[in-house]
Amino acid sequence: METSKKPNKPFVICIIDDDDVYQYTATKAIEEESIAKKILVFSEGEQAIQFLIDNMGNDDEIPDIIFLDIVMPVMDGWEFMEEYIKLKPRIGKKITIYMVSSSVDVSDIERAKKIEEITDYIIKPITRSHLKIIVEDIMKEFR
Repeated sequence: METSKKPNKPFVICIIDDDDVYQYTATKAIEEESIAKKILVFSEGEQAIQFLIDNMGNDDEIPDIIFLDIVMPVMDGWEFMEEYIKLKPRIGKKITIYMVSSSVDVSDIERAKKIEEITDYIIKPITRSHLKIIVEDIMKEFR
């Protein structure tokens, strides 16, 4: 009998982005791919950090995947990552984070690559085919 740490599919997916249109289109793409048992949406990083704090120890609520924008009010993507890194040891669940931005600025891409907790930098929009690749990559980690 195999007792792997394979996550239940579909995933808890979190979108942290202040763009209402992007929130809608990303949510629709995720729903169409049937890869999320739950989709969490936050318009800025501080709300998402508070959600993580409030749900520590409850792995069913903590996201498996986060799609994180850079430019947002209150707490931007970089500030979110600073706070997330402080919380990470207490979360107890691996979260795969993708920095998702319309910025093609090389300095943003390089900055994201230097943060080990960021899996990849994705230029908006996220397509359905990109979502499939992301999920396949995450599933490989648990095989």
